[in-house]
Amino acid sequence: MSYVFSSASGGSQKNKAVKDRGTMGVKARKLTYQELKKQCLNEGVLYEDQEFPADDSSLFYSEKPSVTFEWKRPKEISSDPKFIVDGATRTDICQGDLGDCWFLAAVASLTLNEKLLYHVVPPDQTFGQDYAGIFHFRFWQYSEWVDVVIDDRLPTFRNRLVFLHSASNDEFWSALLEKAYAKLYGSYESLKGGSTMEAMEDFTGGMGEVFDLKEAPPNLFTLIKKVLNRGCMLGCSIDITSAAETEARTQTGLIKGHAYSITGVDQVNSRGRPVQLIRVRNPWGQVEWNGPWSDDSPEWKSVDAADYRRLNMISKDDGEFWMGFDDFKRYYSKVEVCNLTPDSLSSNTRNKWEVVTFQGIWTKGCTAGGCRNFLDTFWTNPQYKIKLLEEDEEQEDGKNECTMVVALMQKNRRKLRKEGMTLLTIGFAIYQAESGVDHLPKEFFRFHASQAKSKTYINLREICERFKLPPGEYVIIPTTFQPNEEADFLIRIFTEKVAKSIELGDKVGADLPEPPKPTQKTTEESAEEKQFRAVFEQISGKDLEISAFELQDILEHAFSRQKELGVESFHIETCRSIVSLYNKDDSGGLGFEEFKIFWKRLGMWKSAFMRCDHDKSGTISAHELRSAMKYVGFHLNNQLLQLLVIRYEDTSLQIDFDNYIRCMVRLETAFRSFKSHDTRQTGEVTFNLMQWLLLTMNI
Repeated sequence: MSYVFSSASGGSQKNKAVKDRGTMGVKARKLTYQELKKQCLNEGVLYEDQEFPADDSSLFYSEKPSVTFEWKRPKEISSDPKFIVDGATRTDICQGDLGDCWFLAAVASLTLNEKLLYHVVPPDQTFGQDYAGIFHFRFWQYSEWVDVVIDDRLPTFRNRLVFLHSASNDEFWSALLEKAYAKLYGSYESLKGGSTMEAMEDFTGGMGEVFDLKEAPPNLFTLIKKVLNRGCMLGCSIDITSAAETEARTQTGLIKGHAYSITGVDQVNSRGRPVQLIRVRNPWGQVEWNGPWSDDSPEWKSVDAADYRRLNMISKDDGEFWMGFDDFKRYYSKVEVCNLTPDSLSSNTRNKWEVVTFQGIWTKGCTAGGCRNFLDTFWTNPQYKIKLLEEDEEQEDGKNECTMVVALMQKNRRKLRKEGMTLLTIGFAIYQAESGVDHLPKEFFRFHASQAKSKTYINLREICERFKLPPGEYVIIPTTFQPNEEADFLIRIFTEKVAKSIELGDKVGADLPEPPKPTQKTTEESAEEKQFRAVFEQISGKDLEISAFELQDILEHAFSRQKELGVESFHIETCRSIVSLYNKDDSGGLGFEEFKIFWKRLGMWKSAFMRCDHDKSGTISAHELRSAMKYVGFHLNNQLLQLLVIRYEDTSLQIDFDNYIRCMVRLETAFRSFKSHDTRQTGEVTFNLMQWLLLTMNI
């Protein structure tokens, strides 16, 4: 978010700057890149980004650099700086002193698709006449594009860029792109270590799929060629078996645990036989494969001169090299493909894919139920129903199936690294849905197996799987591996045909019993009612009403004998809420008929509590609260349940009987109050301020 305040008049460009957050008590307003730049140009100043300042806070959060970096603008580094020189190409990407090869590999792939590149890197930015020290870049973040505005102060040491830089000392688009990406995630240190797929998706909003080369499909070369032709982005890497192997150089010149980009494939004739080749780039800008088909290897002497020239085989240590495809599969472990649409790895035709997106939250004690190993809580995870109506147009082996691609992404974990957050281990399962059920209960999962699921639970930002399922209704359940692990997530579901989808458990309502009519004087009371009235009159005294304090005494006396509930006391606020709900004449206490109605309702609440208190601890878990709600007639969505859990649980994620009763009373009061104002039964009511205050103070 960027803000501006007016700087003092006078001064030169060197010592005068527009800043993006007010510091003089003036109310700041949000400004766009264009507005900020115009402000700078009008005032003749250079932009300074206070959200990502030129100091150590933007560099590291857990360490300090061993040397002092000096922040400089490109015009202080080069006599003739340019944003882009002769087009933005993969040779403009040289890694600096930061372990973000995964990001650089994605940038190299991005340069192969000019349309995508110039969406992320707007090319109409210069150091020319309208230069104001301000630049901007676009990144995809969880279903929306965000514009990241930065100033052009870059960390240097001895007048050289410390991090990502171009081979040309006068070119700065790649260094500024890295700075914008570091701002997006909080600091340069936040970019240490990652998956190439993550940056690819941030550049495209695409969908990632990973191929294990030990189980590579037979047509992998054709698939890679197809997706490269379609402008998709590809990366590859060699797995490590321990941290000690990270970026360890092998005898072949390849680096373990290091992110490479795939920049091309081709086929040549060598000694009368076809040979498949793949071109790979090391973001270091040096250190290359030294085996067959590497620079200056003897294999190149066996190909036609035209092929030699076409593949631009000029020996240079630029980090890019060719290798035989069989060797590639032998030495590398995986290929990451970021598809712009799911078409890229399926048929030769382009389909118009349908996509539906859900934003969700795993909340401790409420919707963070963990995987199927934890049956008692698994069912409380968010549930999404999708109805596959039509089978694919192209069918294999005469099967009537629907293609569905599910991509589950955990959000903001990199940005929260400085707070100790790491990637959670995530996965999902798909079940055949039961028609007419708004939320699958625990009993369902006890007796039903999943129809499909993610191959494994893994600590990646996103996991993606492709399925072929018969037409029907399915429920997708995204989870963390362990219960009570909190995170925001995004789930995207791609289908070839239109598919109906909803979030289950999203209905809000209450099946509340109508209050019984007061006993008429002409009606003879039963012996039980007479006994109840006698007890009431004895307790209430002369005014024949029970106040909140008298109700507190009654409840504590009545439940002190029921050891299974573990009740030591009832909070006076619980009792006040009860009186407020059941008192109909604003007298401040409960009359006999009102007390009788409450006592019957209390019995129902107690039965539901004891039914859900499976371990007989006198408390119910936040997960069990969902079941108790259902038993007494409340239907709440995850958002409301999360609020209730936060309000009424203790530090052990448990809810005692007193807090449980207070929660039930508050809910019933809210539902009955709304119903009384919704006279036209439209589901909407209008309040003025006084009505709203009276209502909320009474709940």
